Amino acid sequence: MIKLLVIMFLGMILGYFLRYHSKFIHISNKLGRIIIYVLLFVLGISVGLNKAIISQIDTIGLKALIITVGALIGSLIFAYITYKLFFISKHEK
Repeated sequence: MIKLLVIMFLGMILGYFLRYHSKFIHISNKLGRIIIYVLLFVLGISVGLNKAIISQIDTIGLKALIITVGALIGSLIFAYITYKLFFISKHEK
């Protein structure tokens, strides 16, 4: 765990000093995107190899759908409340 935190902190320091180099930023963004795609692909492989997950994919999928829809509706409701409370001036109400 400490090793991961040190690596992340070193990356933050490097990013801080290279934040104005547009070529580095472009390469970093492209490389980061590629690494995320590879990680998602490997995660998909590991899920596909897990017999417990595959045998219950219908139940897991339904629960994931319910959680996703609930989170989306909750986010929309609280975004609307926040907008009404903080972004509409009193004379517009």
